[in-house]
Amino acid sequence: MKLKSILNVLFISVILWSCANDKQKTSEVATAKEETEAFDYNVEQFADIKVLRYQIPGWEKLTLKEQKLVYYLTQAGLSGRDIMWDQNYRHNLTIRKALEHVYSNYSGDRSTKAWNTFVVYLKRVWFSNGIHHHYSNDKIKPDFNSDYLKEILEATNTVLEGEAFEVIFNDADSKKVNQAKGIDNVGLSAVNFYGEGVTNDDVIGFYKTKKSPNAERPLAFGLNSQLIKEDGQLKERIYKSGGLYGSAIDEVIKWLELAQEVAENEAQGKALSLLIEYYRTGDLQTWDDYNVAWTGATEGNIDYINGFIEVYNDPLGYRGSYESIIEINDFDMSQKMKVLSDNAQWFEDNSTLMDAHKKKNVVGVTYKVVSVAGEAGDASPSTPIGVNLPNANWIRAAVGSKSVSLGNITNAYNNAGGSGRLQEFVHDDEELELEEKYGQLADKLHTALHEVVGHASGQLNPGVGETKETLKNYASTLEEGRADLVALYYQYDAKLQELGLVEDWEAAGRASYDGYIRNGLMMQLVRLNLGDDVEEAHMRNRQWISAWVFEKGQPDNVIEKVTQNGKTYYNINDYAKLRELFGELLRETQRIKSEGDYAAVEALVEGYGVKVDQSIHAEVLERNKQFNSAPYSGFVNPVLVPEKNDAGEIIAITVEQPETFDGQMLDYSKNYNFLPEVN
Repeated sequence: MKLKSILNVLFISVILWSCANDKQKTSEVATAKEETEAFDYNVEQFADIKVLRYQIPGWEKLTLKEQKLVYYLTQAGLSGRDIMWDQNYRHNLTIRKALEHVYSNYSGDRSTKAWNTFVVYLKRVWFSNGIHHHYSNDKIKPDFNSDYLKEILEATNTVLEGEAFEVIFNDADSKKVNQAKGIDNVGLSAVNFYGEGVTNDDVIGFYKTKKSPNAERPLAFGLNSQLIKEDGQLKERIYKSGGLYGSAIDEVIKWLELAQEVAENEAQGKALSLLIEYYRTGDLQTWDDYNVAWTGATEGNIDYINGFIEVYNDPLGYRGSYESIIEINDFDMSQKMKVLSDNAQWFEDNSTLMDAHKKKNVVGVTYKVVSVAGEAGDASPSTPIGVNLPNANWIRAAVGSKSVSLGNITNAYNNAGGSGRLQEFVHDDEELELEEKYGQLADKLHTALHEVVGHASGQLNPGVGETKETLKNYASTLEEGRADLVALYYQYDAKLQELGLVEDWEAAGRASYDGYIRNGLMMQLVRLNLGDDVEEAHMRNRQWISAWVFEKGQPDNVIEKVTQNGKTYYNINDYAKLRELFGELLRETQRIKSEGDYAAVEALVEGYGVKVDQSIHAEVLERNKQFNSAPYSGFVNPVLVPEKNDAGEIIAITVEQPETFDGQMLDYSKNYNFLPEVN
């Protein structure tokens, strides 16, 4: 599971940058040495997007062997980049290649409004790994018309025709992932996990027939395949060497084999060998074997995430999106935060869960703060700030999990922003002071508690299936909300001060609660168009949590809706009572998960997490107009440049920073184009 969206103060940080000028066409990656002047985190801003840079602290402290491992793993990740594009939508690669050809070769007037709108559209497509918005899942609407696109296609001898051309402008495939209630979610989602004519009932029926060799260790059926209909029969196309995406997977394997040769230790090398075997065969038992080995490989300075992992992009939660993150351990911060994993059992024992739903032995929870060295696929350009893997419940229970916080990513967010929007939406000076003093710490603790304690907490009742089967399209938002509730419950607890994690647990806890409610009921609405429902899983969970505790606390005026000078604020009057409400909702969400109660999760999410108070939404959008900053952000990746001797051996690897977003995107398309044709 990943903490994909930014919470509390970090959300505020993400949306507080000043506008940067648009960059002109670059055919190669323009780079500047990291060691030069003061680091500039900002790259550019366009539409609703802010693009940043991040540094790799401690790179020079790694040995050459460790640097090679990072380099090989980064290359492996980038080699599978185009898989994510095709997974997101069947026409994405065709459209991207055509638009890039126009961008690189157009010799006409580049100063016109029409050209500038074309450039912005292409950048939005790059950022989202396709023509659907990376967060809202809505199809991105161009601000130029079809005649202009035809004109510049012809001017550059570029071919883009038929459905791939028309879909840019028409209403077809309007949602990448459609989670609406009472519809055929598979049929009405544009994501390329399912073939034409495949329905919800087809998917559910197909996987009901699949039986794992060991019922207590269920295989992740559907994780690495596309389900299609062929002559009326359902059939899986497996992602593997020689199978679907085989040409890109072969490149991934090539670099993983080089990484295996420079593995830091035997456990890491064994895990890499199993990952390679999985990519060769597509065998799901091998995938589980790999995850067990990877979870147990905790020693060393380098770690990584690679595979078809998170299932948020599948409306029914079966299929994993390709992603890669390469991590360097931040030993100082990891040691400070290790206290959470060391005390995971205490948090479980003292939670509000029913006794039957508590784990008697929380095993193998490792928590590290890491520095990202490279990302690809579902993790880039829009990146998580925290990750807890593996996702299989039985592996978490029997072996454990790894939780990481992406420290240099969080640092980049925090060093690139301002405080104007925060001042607009806080209720009073006391709330502002708490946020400014404790907000960043509260956010770090929330991420750590969410990933380490939250996702590791709780257990299913005997005989209850995996949540993708029982809770279906609500599984992801329920799980993310449950982990948030664990974090929220403990953020207002003296135990954090006892463990040395905060100096003033009450003040830090109040800052956390203020930020969560402020975001869940108001600030995140800047990401939606007026009239839209909440679709994205993390946004839904923040809203249903906030709206539920607001409603349940009304008899005691726990959270007060305040109007001052025509502006709405939410002021928390009783933090202790709010904590009780978080604990009550935590108990219920775990019950829903443990029992597989679909009716209850549907009522919770649909009742509190989907519909938006239109008057509040209109007000938030109006108040937000004064800010010239984007609500979403992501990153270009540092470029690892190997230096070789006459024998072709790597003798040094330097880190360079891309100067432009378009430069890196064009470079990636040129050098990691391993899916020339996908059917």
